[in-house]
Amino acid sequence: LQTHFKYLESQIADIERELTRQVTEDDLGQRLMTVPGIGPITASVLAAEVGDGKHYRCGRDFAASVGLVPRQYSTGGRNRLLGISKRGDKDLRRLLVQCARAYMQRLERQQGRLAQWVSAMLRRRHSNVVACALANKLARIAWAIAAHHTEFEMNEAPLMA
Repeated sequence: LQTHFKYLESQIADIERELTRQVTEDDLGQRLMTVPGIGPITASVLAAEVGDGKHYRCGRDFAASVGLVPRQYSTGGRNRLLGISKRGDKDLRRLLVQCARAYMQRLERQQGRLAQWVSAMLRRRHSNVVACALANKLARIAWAIAAHHTEFEMNEAPLMA
């Protein structure tokens, strides 16, 4: 059983090395990995999903396609925003939420406007709500990087809620 476990560990390590090599050879993958919290696995999935960013009109449309925007319930002129819609690619949504949680765990070592925004949100909201909001923001940032052919810059990111 232990030899089989070691064999599986070596297979996983080989696959991770190959994935990292492929992402570092891809221009979009390299640019996506400049975003804090996004690693090679998420960068490769995002690069495949976003493409050149032209399939979506704006970052919100991409975040909505992943299911990271609030679900709206409106009737009789009353607008109610509920939790996230959970529509779209659940694996990508899960990866983005995991990236957000990883970023939040290392928040005290982070700097820049994104860290300030997350800190302010954590003072007002529950950590699960902040993780979903940060995942939404990461999806929008990923779309902007793909659509505008830029890299993430810590202090330049517009952080409107």
